[in-house]
Amino acid sequence: MQLNRTLQPALSALTISTRSWPTLAITITTDLMALSLAGILSVYLRLFLDGQFHPSLYWQLAPVVCLFIIAYATGGLYPGVAISPVDELRWISLSTTLIYLALGATVFLRREGEVYSRGVFVMAWVLSIVLVLLGRALMRSLFAHRRWWGYPVMVLGAGTTGSMVIRTLKMRPGIGLKPVLVLDDDPQKHGQLHGVPVVGTVSMAPTLGKVRRIPYAIVAMPSVPRKRMLQILERYGGTFAHLLIIPDLFDFSSLWVSAKDMGGILGLQVRQRLLMPGPRFAKFSIDLLATLLGGVVLLPMITVIAILIKLDSPGPIFYGQTRIGQGGEHFKAWKFRSMVKNADQALQDYLDLHPELQESWEKDQKLRRDPRVTRIGRFLRRTSLDELPQLWNVLRGEMSLVGPRPIVDEEIERYGDKFALYTRVIPGITGLWQVSGRNNITYQDRVNLDAYYVRNWSVWLDLYILMRTIWVVFTGEGAY
Repeated sequence: MQLNRTLQPALSALTISTRSWPTLAITITTDLMALSLAGILSVYLRLFLDGQFHPSLYWQLAPVVCLFIIAYATGGLYPGVAISPVDELRWISLSTTLIYLALGATVFLRREGEVYSRGVFVMAWVLSIVLVLLGRALMRSLFAHRRWWGYPVMVLGAGTTGSMVIRTLKMRPGIGLKPVLVLDDDPQKHGQLHGVPVVGTVSMAPTLGKVRRIPYAIVAMPSVPRKRMLQILERYGGTFAHLLIIPDLFDFSSLWVSAKDMGGILGLQVRQRLLMPGPRFAKFSIDLLATLLGGVVLLPMITVIAILIKLDSPGPIFYGQTRIGQGGEHFKAWKFRSMVKNADQALQDYLDLHPELQESWEKDQKLRRDPRVTRIGRFLRRTSLDELPQLWNVLRGEMSLVGPRPIVDEEIERYGDKFALYTRVIPGITGLWQVSGRNNITYQDRVNLDAYYVRNWSVWLDLYILMRTIWVVFTGEGAY
């Protein structure tokens, strides 16, 4: 009875009605719709291109769509929460490709290869990956902020780490974990933490977890002694189907860490992909092929931009600035000129007239209304088209399509101890900074994003950033 009276205020304080089953159902339904649409579009597009077949020939393959759902589930893509976008891209691409390869092999072994069109299968394969990814992104944009979306999570620990976890989950609802309560043994921390009730001690975790049917718990107490941590995990962790432990390894690689059992000893394996020849060659190949093909396709646009720059203001078409590359080597990064002549003097005159902007300029080296930028330059910067000439730097091996933002010597001091990380990779035309808010984030955030990229680099991360870049360029997000 006393225990019930103790828990009653805690239970009444929980107002978030997060439920688990709608998230799973909507995610599976979204995937089914995307896969079906990919198949339909492929069949009718091939039919439109003078295909000689009846669509019903392909509708008999419809049950195969269930294999995709099974493959996605095997890859951990359901219920679609607590998964990074990079892992989601990787497993959707690999699982979808595997199913289409198996389907193609089956058709070939049954000697029906001449009946079915290879073009339909290729288009369906590409569209399936693209539409499933787009469908999931649209799904999260529509539902991630809803109270019923996602899975409820209990956070054990109301200290600095617990605060960081809750703040991150609230800022990124697409992760799908909704903190509904916090437990901490320190009575001074009871109350509210970023709007989430801190209702009692860690010993209440099993009871509250069962009553509220909370499947996830996050242990955010990295400074707790080892013996106490093991007690918490053994006594209270068994209540939850999913138990996430936040270790005291901040600013460490997070995407490519896997647990290894070494004779009963838990080990964390970090795959140093920067040192692996296979992934490095794949990155080089993507850079070379995409740059050559993209350069040919974009050549008419580059010509038009060059003419517009020449007509808009006097001065050269291209502008080269010395930047720091891999290994600390200097190179000249090229851009379309987007500023007027005597740009430094124009900036100083503007700051003299608006001294209140001096602090903002010194902090982020950015101004929303930069007096140096020309009319065509504003358009080029907003769409990032001013960086097209850097394709030449990519061909020369000085830059990559994806990487940290290339910096100048004056910025080394601001990178601090993270400058060594910066010099380990080739700087890129686009990167995490450009797809994570761009000019809307602070300079320190840019540095942290560059460090994160180096620590977690992989070809899949590059592909994710390239896909995000297309969206950012299209919307102009954070550009000025």
